Amino acid sequence: MAKGPNQKLKLLFLARIFMAETDEEHGLSCQELIQRLNEYEVTEDRKTLYLDLEELRHFGMDIVSEQTGRNVLYRLASREFELPELKLLVDSVQSAKFITERKSRELIAKLETLASRYEARKLHRQVLISGRVKTMNESIYYNVDKLHTAIGEDRQIRFQYFQWNVKKEMELRHGGAWYQISPWALVWDDEYYYLIGYDPKGDKIKHYRVDKMLSISLLDKKREGREMFQTLDLPQYSRGLFGMFGGEETTVTLECENHMAAVMIDRFGKDVPMRPTDPSHFQVRIQVSASEHFLGWVVGLGGGVRIVAPQAMTDAMKALAERLQNQYQ
Repeated sequence: MAKGPNQKLKLLFLARIFMAETDEEHGLSCQELIQRLNEYEVTEDRKTLYLDLEELRHFGMDIVSEQTGRNVLYRLASREFELPELKLLVDSVQSAKFITERKSRELIAKLETLASRYEARKLHRQVLISGRVKTMNESIYYNVDKLHTAIGEDRQIRFQYFQWNVKKEMELRHGGAWYQISPWALVWDDEYYYLIGYDPKGDKIKHYRVDKMLSISLLDKKREGREMFQTLDLPQYSRGLFGMFGGEETTVTLECENHMAAVMIDRFGKDVPMRPTDPSHFQVRIQVSASEHFLGWVVGLGGGVRIVAPQAMTDAMKALAERLQNQYQ
């Protein structure tokens, strides 16, 4: 039997066939496998096919055979990623606001190659439910990579920062001034990526939304602020910022109705101190960024939570309530 021009690639093509065309519910007979190999210009017969299947098993591919009627079907029984795991990854890509629609489609297409063509259709059907708000900054994908590189190489960065105006145009903050920061961590909070870094001008830790950073470049300067960052409780810092809006860090006491316990634990973790004050209420003491965004979060919880200390925060809440009442008169 004359050998095909791609004979040396036979095992690679055979592995590709199993990856693309077989799964828990779909298998191929010997004749079908030989036919698929012929389409790749590879010559094969039953005797050598059985030897090749053993080679793939020895390599680590979980190829099993099943009697189905008069045929024996061969399939790949397990993969690096199971279908539920791929669905989870697809959902994560879809829901991530910091990834653009185009990059989302590209990443999902790559994830589909990890499944059979039959299972890929199930992933594709999930893509059709997309439509969530996504970032419009196409460079975000590469910004994240640059920031990881800067952190790994212990280097400072510089960049420009922008906001959207009413014309839906990018508008550079501070007249296009350059920010120079020592990057220390990336945090995914409230569906956005944030850079946590040290600003030497203010001698403080600051945060920036990565999808609003432009023209990031790495500097040949070592990072600063190591001591300050090492004392930073990053999970607590993230929990207390409420959407990463800045503000002076303050210890706040909340009085909550008992049914709000789950809300407090979901937001601040199981270690949050909760002290019963009467049969129907408890109090929590938390470190938060004293921003209007935090006040809005409390308002959004309805009448089940109120601020009881410090007085400055209760006064700020009263002022907010009064302003809202005047605004809607």
